[in-house]
Amino acid sequence: MGWSPERDAPAAAVPPLSVERVTLRYHTDAGVVTAVEDVSFTIAAGERLALLGPSGCGKSTLLRAVGGFLKPSSGEIRLRGVPVRTPGPDRMVVFQEFDQLLPWRTVAGNIAFALRRARRLGRAEADARAREWAGRVGLGAFADAYPHTLSGGMKQRAAIARAFAVQPDILLMDEPFAALDALSRRRMQDELLNLCEETGATCLFVTHAIDEAIHVGTRILVLTPHPGRVGAEYRVSDDARERGSAAFGALETEIQQRIFGTLASRPASGREGRAAHAPDAQVIAHVG
Repeated sequence: MGWSPERDAPAAAVPPLSVERVTLRYHTDAGVVTAVEDVSFTIAAGERLALLGPSGCGKSTLLRAVGGFLKPSSGEIRLRGVPVRTPGPDRMVVFQEFDQLLPWRTVAGNIAFALRRARRLGRAEADARAREWAGRVGLGAFADAYPHTLSGGMKQRAAIARAFAVQPDILLMDEPFAALDALSRRRMQDELLNLCEETGATCLFVTHAIDEAIHVGTRILVLTPHPGRVGAEYRVSDDARERGSAAFGALETEIQQRIFGTLASRPASGREGRAAHAPDAQVIAHVG
């Protein structure tokens, strides 16, 4: 089970996702705030794009716009060439919160419910696929367990299984491991990477952790501090993805210098000052 070549073939020439000069603003009591400004990128089929940046740079806001939950103030977001207007089963989101499962349904029930709604499968087929996916994420013995009996990591496994089972055009991951302890987080990163490579899934992954972006992503976009713009782009080679390798360390150091150098060059306070000094140039580095 996975992303079928037959399903992707008709739209092979069109990127699964294109973000074209998107700006996102919202209103507060203090006035209008620009969260994301003039951001553009595309994601190719099977690519895992990590959006990396400090808190408040708009990366989660941008992911929610891709999901159809927010409307861009300007610019366009296209999925398979079609403008995004509303949420849909062609995008499945995994959030960092542990309460994203339906509490009155079991692990298998949550997955099957998504399959019946998104893929219009019959009950028997949906239940069979749900149990298969529960097993694939290590929850086979907990397929009939309810969310309140699961640990945080197990809940995230269930949410990831539900997202993969639906076979969306793109997976949207909003810091899905941020609330886990260090060991669980590392284990979940490895499991997600294996699932993506097995299925050929296309993924937009939001994180503020540099090591996570390198290990999970095939490409990294670094967003500048508020307002979020594309400050740098890095392509991650296979050897750079291996934790502990020289290539991994070199890329991690380069991104750290890029991010913290940008932060150090900005005024210590003042929203207007930070916005005025946001770098416009896009730096592309190929490592490994």
